[in-house]
Amino acid sequence: MAKTHEILAQSRKDEGKGASRRLRRAAFVPAVVYGAGQPAESIQVEHNTILLAARNEWFFSSVLDLNVDGKVQKVLVRDWQKHPFKQQMLHMDFLRINENEAVRVNVPIHFLNEDKSPAGKTAGVVISHNLNEVEVSCLPKDLPEFIELDLADLKPGDIVHLAQLKLPANVDILSLHLGADHDVAVVTAAFVQEEVDEAPTAEGEGEAKPAGDVAKK
Repeated sequence: MAKTHEILAQSRKDEGKGASRRLRRAAFVPAVVYGAGQPAESIQVEHNTILLAARNEWFFSSVLDLNVDGKVQKVLVRDWQKHPFKQQMLHMDFLRINENEAVRVNVPIHFLNEDKSPAGKTAGVVISHNLNEVEVSCLPKDLPEFIELDLADLKPGDIVHLAQLKLPANVDILSLHLGADHDVAVVTAAFVQEEVDEAPTAEGEGEAKPAGDVAKK
């Protein structure tokens, strides 16, 4: 079971673009909490709180304890808007969850021991991570912060598919129920041959001299 993380927030009454701009100038992020059959609620979170939390992958893939004015709600981050070039979060959407209902969340994959594997030690082999996260379904209490993939035995030419991931108990990958075509490659270890260009022939080298082209004495 992954631990949860608390995010402090306050309720807000002012809405609209003007109110959101004022919040941002005051170093707050406007946000909305919705779901679980309850009315949507407008809240605000200190920008530094969001900025620090967003540096961790758990912020986007784990159950959070959202503390709004002392009342804790279990939520997931469902959407966010960032400034195109500033280090600034503009808006957040949080989804309330029912602890008795399964959730679908994209969970990061942690790759272990790649450099110790036979493939990692073989010259001319490129190890590709075709997926860095996977969507899982489970009850909130069973949601892992990440899934580990041990590549210690990865050999040149190997392909690790989605179905080979070792999942925690009670965690499921729904796409695998859709057929073999959805059992996609997570990691590949392929030989890459470098193309060697032939050295260009020097101009005139090896060309036969035209008949009669003989120096006169």
